[in-house]
Amino acid sequence: MSAKILNGKEIADGILANLKKRINKCNGSLARHPKLVVIQVGDDPASTIYVNKKHEACQEIGITSEIKKFPETISYADFLMEIGKLNKDDKVHGILVQAPLPKHLSHKQVYETIAVEKDVDGWHPFNHGKNLLGKKGIPPATPKGIMTLLEHTEVDFIGKNAVVIGRSNIVGKPIALMLINAGCTVTVCNSKTKSIKEFTKNADILISAVGKINLITADMVKKGAIVIDVGMNRNAEGKLCGDVDFEKVKEKASWITPVPKGVGPMTIASLMQNTINTCGEIESCLLSK
Repeated sequence: MSAKILNGKEIADGILANLKKRINKCNGSLARHPKLVVIQVGDDPASTIYVNKKHEACQEIGITSEIKKFPETISYADFLMEIGKLNKDDKVHGILVQAPLPKHLSHKQVYETIAVEKDVDGWHPFNHGKNLLGKKGIPPATPKGIMTLLEHTEVDFIGKNAVVIGRSNIVGKPIALMLINAGCTVTVCNSKTKSIKEFTKNADILISAVGKINLITADMVKKGAIVIDVGMNRNAEGKLCGDVDFEKVKEKASWITPVPKGVGPMTIASLMQNTINTCGEIESCLLSK
């Protein structure tokens, strides 16, 4: 029997519809309206697509959205200064710097410059630290979306073997931490791991976040496993695909995410949730009604 498809697009649409309903209930009574500012440097086509999708999601549910574009020639000092201005702007509740950045701006200090309370991507070390300690920091958007997908399978996390392939600060490390906090026994594999198959074939939950076509083949997957594909690649024909050999792996897995319409839409939905939460006005409004 083929795996059930974890359709992130459908789940994300449901989340966005609920957020829109909550915002509409409070229209006219908000002292501050949730506002997200997305910063883009240069005109990378892929970045422009992602930025526009975030802007469209904001418009759909009623979050104020602004896209600030800067030329690739902007200096490091000027770029940090622009982020600083947004930090001081009380009308801005979320700040997101779209990756990738030009080499002269690609420093972790850029993301650390964003005010902790406006870090809707959850990349600031302070938020990572709070999440590590089990306190309520802003969760990274993609891992948060992955956990929501997993919850839709109604999996009992306690005692499950989870394998995460990829150790990035954006996806690999934080999703491993979230799975640990949920009660899983977690293994993190990376490019230096020997015999990755020896780990993956015992995984009840398998998450690949590498960016390599067909990295995960059917012989690497345990029968009945939940497979989450975070990879985003294009094959020789230019078709969007993930890390997982989808057609073959779906014959062994119990649940599997497609690419596209899997993790991607959930990242945007999580970003919208984070923006509303950093504002705080919607929750306060609903509690008072």
